[in-house]
Amino acid sequence: MATDETRIKHRCAVFAVNRIMNGAMASRYTFMEYSPDWPRMFEEEAAGLRVVFGVALTLVHHIGSTSVPGLAAKPIIDVLPVVREIGLVDRLAPKLQELGYRTWGEYGIPGRRFVTRDAGEFRTHNLHFFADGDAQIVRHLAFCEYLREHREVRDEYAALKREVYARHPADIDAYGEGKNAWIKRVERVAEEWYLRRVAKGCGEVVL
Repeated sequence: MATDETRIKHRCAVFAVNRIMNGAMASRYTFMEYSPDWPRMFEEEAAGLRVVFGVALTLVHHIGSTSVPGLAAKPIIDVLPVVREIGLVDRLAPKLQELGYRTWGEYGIPGRRFVTRDAGEFRTHNLHFFADGDAQIVRHLAFCEYLREHREVRDEYAALKREVYARHPADIDAYGEGKNAWIKRVERVAEEWYLRRVAKGCGEVVL
């Protein structure tokens, strides 16, 4: 389970990344109700990644709000590909760039390789590559699974997102910061719930 120090470092990294979003990699953002197209868009993205990485790609997870049925979100597909060795992503960066991706290295989170794809001015995909066994994987999976299994929490999050977006429709920094305290609180609960569930044999930790 992630320590409090790890969580604090992660949140600081997120804020740093959000500030950078106003510069070199800024893209416009929108907000909409859940779309049944999002799972299909994820599957299409995953299929393309399997072609590029082959057997070195061990798993591909759909994470983020677009992975939670019924949850309103920015229409950006968050993908968590798990690779055998993280250096492979660096070596394949030229190939990814040829395919229209932008590569950003760790981008504030040690051990991650952050890759993005846009359509015009709008972000369409965020790829968060991690190596097999990275502890960050559980944090991402637990949060999404908790929202899928707890409709009342999902709806609370959706209401918060709508309220924050209504106040900051053109400020992605403020949008992220407006959700931060809620996410931080629920992430801790979600990870504990997820690991208890695994211990009872109701699932497995996939790293």
